[in-house]
Amino acid sequence: MTASTRIVSRSVVLAQTNIDTDQIIPARFLSTTEREGLGQHAFNDWRRRADGSADPGFPFNRPDSTGRSILLAGRNFGCGSSREHAPWALRDLGLRAIVSSQIADIFRSNALKNGLLPVVLPEAAVQALMQRPDDELEIDVATRELRTPGNDVYRFPLDAFARTCLLEGVDELGYLLSRRSEIELYEERFHAR
Repeated sequence: MTASTRIVSRSVVLAQTNIDTDQIIPARFLSTTEREGLGQHAFNDWRRRADGSADPGFPFNRPDSTGRSILLAGRNFGCGSSREHAPWALRDLGLRAIVSSQIADIFRSNALKNGLLPVVLPEAAVQALMQRPDDELEIDVATRELRTPGNDVYRFPLDAFARTCLLEGVDELGYLLSRRSEIELYEERFHAR
């Protein structure tokens, strides 16, 4: 994982509510344990027409969405099954943050473990941001704030351990390994008693 201290980007809007993990990454693409390449299948059934061609009206298929790393999503994003492939696909698609008024707990946990920042804001704030997807937003992980060009500042919840992992660019195991010498010292002292 790479460290996430600040995310600065315009956004892509998916205003639908209850976007579940099967819509994020359909089950037929779950046969891999490789993260790379899953982004091409993110929102597959919405991105493609019945004949398999790209739907030019879908937000992620629009040329102006290229390079945007923030998704503004409707309420209850990531509900459904607990597939870790969902945050893998979104990260591979280039997303670094999901902003919604409600993000499913299991999805939120999986996202954080994979370097995808879930940002929960009041519904009115999310709706206001959705009206201005071309605004360059700044998300500061250290201060837990999302800032707009109009100087609006929205604080969001992020537990201390998840924040530390994001700032250091490590997952839970990486965090433990980075403190190996401290753990070994503790073990030595504990067993010396």
